[in-house]
Amino acid sequence: MKTGLAAFASPDGLRWTRLLDAPILPPVPTGRYDSQNLAFWSPSERLYLCYFRNFKRLPNGQSYRWVSRATSPDFRTWSEPVEMTFGDAPPEHLYTNQTSPYFRAPHIYIGIAARFLPKRQVLTDAEAKAIGVNPGYFKDTSDAVLLTTRGGSTYSREFLESFLRPGLGMENWTSRTNYPALNLIQTGPAEMSFFVNRNYGQPTAYVARYSLRLDGFASLHAGYQGGSMTTHPLRFQGSRLELNYSTSAAGSVRIEILDESGRPIPGFTLPEARELIGDQIARTYEWSNSPGLSPLAGRPVRLRFHLKDADVYSWRFE
Repeated sequence: MKTGLAAFASPDGLRWTRLLDAPILPPVPTGRYDSQNLAFWSPSERLYLCYFRNFKRLPNGQSYRWVSRATSPDFRTWSEPVEMTFGDAPPEHLYTNQTSPYFRAPHIYIGIAARFLPKRQVLTDAEAKAIGVNPGYFKDTSDAVLLTTRGGSTYSREFLESFLRPGLGMENWTSRTNYPALNLIQTGPAEMSFFVNRNYGQPTAYVARYSLRLDGFASLHAGYQGGSMTTHPLRFQGSRLELNYSTSAAGSVRIEILDESGRPIPGFTLPEARELIGDQIARTYEWSNSPGLSPLAGRPVRLRFHLKDADVYSWRFE
């Protein structure tokens, strides 16, 4: 059996019309499209993108569930699919990828992907029977991991650890449970949510909602003893730096700006950096002797963060 990917369009999300008789991505042996096939318009790449599951055979002969992508200028004519790469990350089965633009920064695509571990059995036959698992769905397990990409054929897997662990309860350690649904949405002034299937293959199957703070995928963190981090050289446009951060009552965030070679820039040195304390989603950072960042716009600079018992979740120039 072979399958292809067909394109449909709708004016209202209810009535759909097939765009072309032929598949937009070609028929292939079953497996390439056996998952969510995710298409969207990318303003940053100015292309339609489609991310989908395929199988990749490695030189050692092992086959893994993988991710490929194709692009299109018009949603009708598509490029040849290209397999995504994952840097130095070890090969793992990614059953679904759920790649979509992050609503707070659409040039960054976020994927909360289902990591599948075939034949990694947790439940005994008796435990599976006790909770009513379908006999074909308890001899594997899975969790969710975080993928990011800024376009092209490369994902970053900076964090190899589980983004969502299965958690307490034998019912969470069965095959194909803990699979995230597509997309993050904002569910409060400082909150976003994602959704995950639970108890797959069981009579108690349901969808759970998990919440995070806005931008709260990961953070630049330092404990009570403090720490610092210096960015690579970057160029920015704008006149102010906005932070999403959190400190303890005893903690703080301070930022100095350096030139490309690492020398502090007058007006933006550490002694002039104001101590920032609190917990805010969007706070403009200030220096005591500087009216704004406009004089540095377009120049290569580095930011050096000094943190004590604090987290910085994101920053941007405006």
